[in-house]
Amino acid sequence: MELARAPRLAPLSAALLALVLAPACGDDDPLTTDAMSEGDSESDADTEGESTSAPGTTEGPQTSGGETDGETTGGTSTTDDPTGDTDPGTSTSTTGEPTDTDTDTDTDTDTDTDTGGVTEMVMCGDEPPPGAELAPPLPTYGGICPTIETGVDNINTVPGMTEILGFPQMIDREFMVIVPDDLADDETLPVIFMWHWLGGSAKSFYEKSEVQDAVNHYRFAAVIPNGREIEQGLLFKWPFSITDSMTQMEQDFQFFEDMLACVAEQFSVDKECVSSTGVSAGGLFTSQLAGFRGERLASMISLSGGTGGATVKPWTSSSHVMPAMVLWGGPDDFCIAVDFDATSKDLEQNLVTDGHFVVECIHNCTHATPPFEPPPDIPTYSAMWRFFLDHPYWLEDGASWYETYGLPDFYPEWCAVGVGNAEIRVGECGGSECQ
Repeated sequence: MELARAPRLAPLSAALLALVLAPACGDDDPLTTDAMSEGDSESDADTEGESTSAPGTTEGPQTSGGETDGETTGGTSTTDDPTGDTDPGTSTSTTGEPTDTDTDTDTDTDTDTDTGGVTEMVMCGDEPPPGAELAPPLPTYGGICPTIETGVDNINTVPGMTEILGFPQMIDREFMVIVPDDLADDETLPVIFMWHWLGGSAKSFYEKSEVQDAVNHYRFAAVIPNGREIEQGLLFKWPFSITDSMTQMEQDFQFFEDMLACVAEQFSVDKECVSSTGVSAGGLFTSQLAGFRGERLASMISLSGGTGGATVKPWTSSSHVMPAMVLWGGPDDFCIAVDFDATSKDLEQNLVTDGHFVVECIHNCTHATPPFEPPPDIPTYSAMWRFFLDHPYWLEDGASWYETYGLPDFYPEWCAVGVGNAEIRVGECGGSECQ
């Protein structure tokens, strides 16, 4: 299943890409039908700070890439049921209630060099082990953050820069924040950023992925931004194409940091558990974010996304080696100008080269809804939510307890640990939803 990096062809013009891509992946959604000015947010990544996830421990000096040179102290709390099909365990308040399963696992804790030493189940909210590298301090906002209003009916805004016809302009950048309905005052939340598809929006991503049900069940916060429209200076909602400038990329990277800073100002955020996922165009951008702002991310999830090829920017190696889930719709996952089979495989090979742990999922529904069929008592996209929650920042490079225990038992048969190990799904589905 290995695929060499696709050669970079001569750049297409922005106008040509707009004509080709916009009608291709525009109004349909691959999850269910597809796929302040610059510098106002000041990162504290170059300063020393206290770890918020491990009380009584400290971080050492920061590197220029935003990573820490320090170590934490203290023991690791673990749970007994890594593969249960409901909530992930009892060691943390961020992921729900305990569960009983019939899974028979070997809990021998001898060091296993093939798994980076991870021989016990760990997850977001657990105390990091001695010597673990922590995430850098959360960014701080350079202006006055808006009062965050949560829920699907509330859109929050921060000012952000864009370029329209070559002229810098300030616009309102929009985002939605979803938290548990019964959020406790002292509750600390993992955070996942969700980048929608080309014809989608924050609201449609929220609805199609059943986010409120998921955050209530697994106890996390979802930050779901709206992309830029063409009249706001960007062709494809998020900057990932070969025609997008580095300035346009940095504008959305800054937007990400601004959202994270303002959410962290109002809520207690677990900095060791910040993740990013995206669908189609949003999946393509997630790969760029993971490369250029990887020091902020504990994990990444690409849903019919990827890197490379004739229209999509190549992978940029991340300063943080993070676990990744790469999911797509098989060899026919193609949406006019983007071969998502090729871009997903290109991303996988780059991740392997850089030492990232990878879970691979391949369904047969092309550029369409991933056909997850979990037990009825857990959210539909539990495989995605649990991947994010099961991989805190401080895991050793390339490590995952999935190597030891296997995938949780509600994962579909078409997912597997390691690149080239997934067997494509067999069964009926609705076919491509790219129009």
